[in-house]
Amino acid sequence: MTWPAGRRRTEAVVLGSRPAYSVRLPASARAGAEVPVAERTVPWLRITAAYAWRLILVGIVVYGVFSILGSFQLIAVALFLALVVTSVLRPVADLLSRVLPRPLSVAVALVGSLLLLLALLALVGNTVADEWPRLVDDFRGGVHRIQDWLQRPPFRLGPGKLSDLQNQLTRYVTAHRSALLSSAVNEFGRVVEVVTGGALALFASVFFIHSGEHLWAWARDQLLPSGARGSWDRVGRAAWRTFAGYTRGIIIVAATNAVLVGVALLVLRVPLALPLALLEFFAAFVPLVGSPVALGVATIVALAGRGPITAAAVLVLIVVIGQLEGHVLHPLVLSWAVRLHPLVVAVSVIAGSIVSGVIGAVVAVPLVSVVWAVLKALRATPR
Repeated sequence: MTWPAGRRRTEAVVLGSRPAYSVRLPASARAGAEVPVAERTVPWLRITAAYAWRLILVGIVVYGVFSILGSFQLIAVALFLALVVTSVLRPVADLLSRVLPRPLSVAVALVGSLLLLLALLALVGNTVADEWPRLVDDFRGGVHRIQDWLQRPPFRLGPGKLSDLQNQLTRYVTAHRSALLSSAVNEFGRVVEVVTGGALALFASVFFIHSGEHLWAWARDQLLPSGARGSWDRVGRAAWRTFAGYTRGIIIVAATNAVLVGVALLVLRVPLALPLALLEFFAAFVPLVGSPVALGVATIVALAGRGPITAAAVLVLIVVIGQLEGHVLHPLVLSWAVRLHPLVVAVSVIAGSIVSGVIGAVVAVPLVSVVWAVLKALRATPR
């Protein structure tokens, strides 16, 4: 084919196709080049080193994020609680907005949920107040039963040893009375911080439930360049879907565990069955760890109040509920929202507890889930 003079020959390009790039082979693959000894003998070491420095970089970033959040812990926790409340009450407000104005539907959802929570706490308080005289007698008898049990094999702790332990405890409380009082004052300050954080979370929840999408659109358009808005919008929506799905799923799992524990403790006639069921509900928000700890408390209460047979039955309950939670509830409820390996969940909980205590253990798994969803959304090719 003859091309007109003065014009350069160009390859035919199909619209939408990617341009061709020249590929330059590494020196080790070119003919005649000498391959270094390290590349021929330990290729796994080079691959491991490449992954290692990337993992170190990710760890530094995660540690920096937790350090920044720790400096503003009250604000971070309040906003996290606001997002949790939004993920739970936003569907309720959307449903009510079909028949009510949007501000009124938000108010009904928030006020109704607060009244329900206060009614539940009042029920627990009344239960404890009604059972308190009987609980005192039961626990006195339970302490004597525990002492008799410790004196038998395999512990074989004599009465003198138990008396020494009680005296040491009494001397410790007497010697550290001022420190304990100071700790109580500090805890009162923590209570004030909790109330302040709760008020901030409630205030933020009103705006998140009412116009969360408008707030996101404003932040996206004002803080991001026009070329990056599409990708960040896709990432933000994927992160919110994952966070909301995890929150709703873990609430379903916690409520199921609490109902099962409450029914079992009522059947076994364990004291404080309702407060222990409520403790199980809140403890289930810490994966893999919270539920066994709460049931361990229930075992101690059952041992003191009802004896070793009932305590052994509660131990069996721990195993059954743990198997049910791990093999039925989590795969059934959370698999569509969070797809994390149990090892990743365990490491995340431990790392979060090391960095920020109980709050870090609660936040770690949803944070890792959101990060994983963001990475998958960034890798996905937009259509």
